[in-house]
Amino acid sequence: MRIVFTTWGSLGDLHPYLALGVEMRRRGHEVSVATLGQWQQAVRDAGLGFHAVRPDIPADDAVARQMVRDLLDAKRGPQHLFEEVFGPVMRETYEDTLAAVRADGGADLLVTHQVPVTGPIVAEVTGVPWVSCVLLPMAFLSKHDPATPPQAPALQKIAALHPVLAGAFNQLGRFVTRRWAEPAYQLRGELGLPRGGSPFFEGQHSPRLVLGLFSRGLARKQPDYPPQATVTGFAFYDAAHVRPPDPELLRFLDAGEPPVVFTLGSSAVWIAGDFYRSAVAAMKMAGGRAVLLAGEQAPALRAAGLPESIAAFDYAPHGAVMPGGSVVVHQGGVGTTGQALRSGRPQLIVPFGQDQPDNARRCVRLGVARTISRAAFRPDRVAAELRALFDDEGYRRRAAEVGAVVRGENGTIRACDAIEHP
Repeated sequence: MRIVFTTWGSLGDLHPYLALGVEMRRRGHEVSVATLGQWQQAVRDAGLGFHAVRPDIPADDAVARQMVRDLLDAKRGPQHLFEEVFGPVMRETYEDTLAAVRADGGADLLVTHQVPVTGPIVAEVTGVPWVSCVLLPMAFLSKHDPATPPQAPALQKIAALHPVLAGAFNQLGRFVTRRWAEPAYQLRGELGLPRGGSPFFEGQHSPRLVLGLFSRGLARKQPDYPPQATVTGFAFYDAAHVRPPDPELLRFLDAGEPPVVFTLGSSAVWIAGDFYRSAVAAMKMAGGRAVLLAGEQAPALRAAGLPESIAAFDYAPHGAVMPGGSVVVHQGGVGTTGQALRSGRPQLIVPFGQDQPDNARRCVRLGVARTISRAAFRPDRVAAELRALFDDEGYRRRAAEVGAVVRGENGTIRACDAIEHP
């Protein structure tokens, strides 16, 4: 087959598609990825074809940083994404995706991501068979396993009291997102297509096959998931063969007791603020060693002077670092969460927005994590949370158990088997 994968977002959104693409290429298929222009080299490094899809991240760092801040805003992030980022360029996103599907003689299969809502439209216009993917449990919007709304996390406890309540919240979500969906409905009308279902609810799901690319530990298939959905496990890819860990990092990991690993993934690291400075202060209180994966702040942290027990690096593949740590402190993005679960290490999760509060809640429910708000990320509080994770053998035992389950799910293989034999 000639397969086009389309995705949009951070490395947490890209890497699962690269994992699937690499495996499908190994099986003899011709694979390309249609995504943000800034990920062209990452896609090429994976040995896959590339197509650029708008909107792209602005080249100006200050503008890009503000865009990330807006997208991760706990109250307006989802609205900003669909009304202000995708809405104005809905036609361009559609045209770019259509061109990718029609290139080189035409695709035999399209595999979509839930954010670029033009993917299902392209499938409908071209008649190309279509498989949709869901990277995070909350995107299924189940009334039997209600999500944590980033705008008001406390509402999840109310929704979880009864499916009727959760269903009411979902209906409210349909009402709120109607305006966000108008550009997609307008595009469908211009193309002569019926209005169709909500692109954020039933309209995002392929009638052929829906892949839940997350661990069944985070969420199992619910009665109101699409019947054609299957939860495969995470599809892992971290480009370690292209950008291996810094030798200094490997030496640091080997030089003493397992360190606490602090990371904010590939998006929140842009708006870290005082996160890493607070991490340094917390480690001085709690004791022990730490690795800070601090992006552009790493040089400044090193220049300011770090104790020998703390080392700062701009980047490292999570799969190469987390298993050597003692605790993983992170933002709760689904890609980072998957890697932390796979590592078998306890977690402290500090959500910023979007799906992160929901992922954090699910990890707490699993018994592998504690969570605190971004506002509570102060040195004394972080030190206390780390001591709780250090001192409770239950967290370590449960994290190791869950890690073994996640590693055994073989999500990439299961997903690719399903794509080949839906």
